[in-house]
Amino acid sequence: MRELRCATQRYDWGVVGSGLCRALGAANAARNGANVDDAFMDGPHAELWIGTHPNGMSVLSDTGVDLRAHVAENQVQCLGARVIDRFGDGGRCDVPFLMKILSVAKALSVQAHPDKKLAKELHARDPKNYRDDNHKPEMALCVSERFEAMSGFASAREVWENARAHEELRRAASDEEAWSDLERALAAGKGDDDDEVKGAFKRVFTALMTAEKATVERELALMRTRVAAKESRDAKESLFLRLCAQYPGDVGAFCAFVLNYVTITPGQAIVMAANEPHAYLSGDCVEVMATSDNVVRAGLTPKFRDVRVLCDMLTYTLGPPEILTGDVIDACTRRYVPPFEEFVLDVVACASGSTHVAAARDGPSVWIVHRGACRATSSADGRTLALTPGAALFIDAGESLDVAASEDFVAYVSSTNV
Repeated sequence: MRELRCATQRYDWGVVGSGLCRALGAANAARNGANVDDAFMDGPHAELWIGTHPNGMSVLSDTGVDLRAHVAENQVQCLGARVIDRFGDGGRCDVPFLMKILSVAKALSVQAHPDKKLAKELHARDPKNYRDDNHKPEMALCVSERFEAMSGFASAREVWENARAHEELRRAASDEEAWSDLERALAAGKGDDDDEVKGAFKRVFTALMTAEKATVERELALMRTRVAAKESRDAKESLFLRLCAQYPGDVGAFCAFVLNYVTITPGQAIVMAANEPHAYLSGDCVEVMATSDNVVRAGLTPKFRDVRVLCDMLTYTLGPPEILTGDVIDACTRRYVPPFEEFVLDVVACASGSTHVAAARDGPSVWIVHRGACRATSSADGRTLALTPGAALFIDAGESLDVAASEDFVAYVSSTNV
């Protein structure tokens, strides 16, 4: 059991003046002796990273050694033979997952993450924008009152109906042959899994995202004026106006009518596989992913966009995303299991005065304390730490923790799914 000092990312979409990332980032810094002054607290706080990615490396609190170096020197102890066998490369292995706390004030980019094959290709030809060669499936658990996202493509019929209701969208995605092919396929009763539907949908989306800037700006302005003048608006129309205000003239605002608009509440999680489009919109979440920072962007961002790569890489799976609610593992643990080997996410919640044994895993774990207080004792060496909000831990493979809660206690725990 090693306590960690964690990195905070200050992206402009982060929350200013509040938010879970700011609160836990400040608490983690204070536990590690940092001066949490006005300069630290000012400005946006977007992400708190717990893991070994070099863009936001965690550091051992007691020695100052970075976590990746510590793991490299203690492979079997830290990771376990099973994880090394599954994820190792030439006998060496890194922690396969990265956990983050996100606080989102405005929309992140319309984006997708590459699969392993594409990640290697992108990193090889453009290491400036794709800084590692790993894939990045991820999962987000809501930990605020609600968390908003666009996740995956809406059904083909829903998008077609949105285009009927909003001619500006159809004019911006100006491939009329693709729209006609989509309409014919739907009229023939073909569903979202049909190759003809998917093929037409891909052409529509590509036409939209690659439309001329002047065309996009003209149609956005027309639609924004018309929708704003309506006496009542549906949720997607309200989202469209919000995106227009956050990113004026950006084609990504049209994605309000192309992607699923999802609102989840505490205890609910959504999964984003590789090659699936998404954009977080607002709220706090715990995010877990494979250890990577590869992002292919196409809208709602001033950052580098790789529109053709994004349009070509997507699976064009259509329809609403699955919402996970977790599985009860024991009296204190709810587990969220995605269809990926790199990670699972546990919520450990202990009532004041209770005790709990966090069982040993075949692989490593990382912890971040959300609220409350406890004393955690390691099975490896009997060491005990007093844990309070912001405390972050790295737990070796095969190591269990005895938790004694002195206040109602909640922590998020990531480990491997092998």
